[in-house]
Amino acid sequence: MSKKNIVITGGTKGIGKAIVLKFAENGFNIFTCARNQVDIDKLKLELSLFSNIKSQVIPADLSLEGDCKKFISTVMAHTDNIDVLVNNTGVFIPGQIHLEEEGVLTKMLNTNLLSTYHITRGFIPSMIEHKNGHIFNINSTASITPYPNGGSYCITKYAMHGLTKVLREEIKPYGIKVTSVLPGPTYTSSWEGVELPEERFMKPSDVADIIWATYNLSSTAVVEEILMRPQLGDI
Repeated sequence: MSKKNIVITGGTKGIGKAIVLKFAENGFNIFTCARNQVDIDKLKLELSLFSNIKSQVIPADLSLEGDCKKFISTVMAHTDNIDVLVNNTGVFIPGQIHLEEEGVLTKMLNTNLLSTYHITRGFIPSMIEHKNGHIFNINSTASITPYPNGGSYCITKYAMHGLTKVLREEIKPYGIKVTSVLPGPTYTSSWEGVELPEERFMKPSDVADIIWATYNLSSTAVVEEILMRPQLGDI
């Protein structure tokens, strides 16, 4: 039986890395990307310990459409069948719409929304051809709950959640599942420097575990949305 393949954008840190390791532990070939070469080299070393899988950690800045296309073509040069796609790449810049610096919305649109749009469009044809696949879009509780310092981040995450809903309706006739994942505060580098106890956050592995469980449902069921929060609620 041939190995299954998962593509995870932004897989060297936080939730993305937790998903990478979860699926690697379960025998999936890994295709992921990141911008920082130090992080790329570190993940390559960790994945080299999994002798039973193949892995590619590809340098790419997915806020650039050209890099999205290069990433897609690099992956497709190694396989023509993608079983799981996780759109995880994102950036968080706090602020308020009327006060944030010029260009903040454009930067987050390119990174949070348009990367998902381009990457998904690049891999869907293969999924349709094989009538198989599961797409997970890592959204946020900010996709459904506005807050005063959310600014353009909330705008882009609302849009990404909407993209996920539309995508679900468009491709369900092809046997492809689509799940919107909406985690609350999770202990990642985005929260570095915040003076809050670690136990007030979820763990990235919690998100990876629920994605793995959702993927393993029968072909007749799909979880359309996963809403996760810390036990004591959002921060």
